[in-house]
Amino acid sequence: MLTAITGINWGDEGKGRMVDLLSREYDIIVRYQGGNNAGHTVVNERGKFILNLLPSGILRDGTVNVMGNGMVIDIEHLIGEMGRLTEKGITITPENLKISDRATICMPYNKLLDILEEERLADKKFGSTRRGIAPVYSDKYMKKSFRMSDLFEDEDVLREKMHDIVEWKNLLVEKGYGHEPVSADEMLSWLHTYGDPLKKFVCDTTEYLTEAHENGKKILFEAQLGALRDIDFGIYPYTSSSSNIAGFAPVGAGVPGIKLDNVIGIMKAYSSCVGEGPFTCELFGEEGDKLREAGGEYGAATGRPRRVGGFDVPASRYGVRIQGADTLALTKLDVLSVYEQIPVCVKYLVNGQETESFPSGEKLKRAQPVYTYVPGWHTDISGCRSFEELPKEAQDYILYIEKAVGCKIQYVSVGPERDQYFEMK
Repeated sequence: MLTAITGINWGDEGKGRMVDLLSREYDIIVRYQGGNNAGHTVVNERGKFILNLLPSGILRDGTVNVMGNGMVIDIEHLIGEMGRLTEKGITITPENLKISDRATICMPYNKLLDILEEERLADKKFGSTRRGIAPVYSDKYMKKSFRMSDLFEDEDVLREKMHDIVEWKNLLVEKGYGHEPVSADEMLSWLHTYGDPLKKFVCDTTEYLTEAHENGKKILFEAQLGALRDIDFGIYPYTSSSSNIAGFAPVGAGVPGIKLDNVIGIMKAYSSCVGEGPFTCELFGEEGDKLREAGGEYGAATGRPRRVGGFDVPASRYGVRIQGADTLALTKLDVLSVYEQIPVCVKYLVNGQETESFPSGEKLKRAQPVYTYVPGWHTDISGCRSFEELPKEAQDYILYIEKAVGCKIQYVSVGPERDQYFEMK
């Protein structure tokens, strides 16, 4: 069984929570794109964990976790993240964590350039997390980046490559932005300080996953962010710099020749968004504050307050199609218990015309929400463990959303704990 778990909307849908839940049914969990620019929050019997780079299956004993070639890895951040988990009793060894030798390393100068460009843009900024993601993906496609395999390179060869790339980088850092130049020797020292301890985890994950697939192992592919942040199909240019759609999962994992059996799309029972860009369904003022506080909507990676809105039908229907979702998981249904009447964005108004489609470019920027309100249940549902136990209004809301986006809802989350969910029959 080869399954991808992907986000339907702007990210922060609760993928980490669902990967943690479903990982019990899989042998291998693979993170196939992105870097530490987003976070997955998982709550289980061991405590609360925020993961930026490690696959969410690292919290479950018995799984093997793979960081795929499609990722960009800040090795300093990874060492820190591994250390924090180890302090909480999570065991991390080469047997349960494998890092692709083809994965790209996010260097300090990538983060520096990210910050310098955001500051130059000022009020026209993209809303970057300033963690170097766009610059490092740019380096990758310009073929001027370091990969995990470079950690095993001859020292003289590595030093020469470092000096060549830093010389090129300083054309922009020093002569473009007017910042003090990057030191090649400092970058080389950084690479050894944080890279050498990771060498025992680095391997040919393509070979490992190919053999695992041939031996019938169950593999779960984990995405970062959601369809609307995809570099091709998202709200460009306010996107991430990688492809997080399910179709990219085998490529980013390192096994492009295999075919997925199942795609599970994750979406919240309402909408949330971190960062800049069009967010048509956004609620403001007291209405927005009420939903943000009820849902604890603050970025796992940045701590930034998330923009929030009612469930967005056009955006979610679009996300379901782009991800090719077979079934859905609806998360944070319990958050809506604060409402007697629940806001739902059912259409957009674009240039005076109502549309149920999700537009792009300038049309999306000009879109206005068309809201309707559906009956709420206004009672605690966090203890419900079946569809039948829910109040009728909550049952109706699930069925309403299911019909609106055109895809079956398989899982419903009613709280952050591992057991606070049920599966639809």
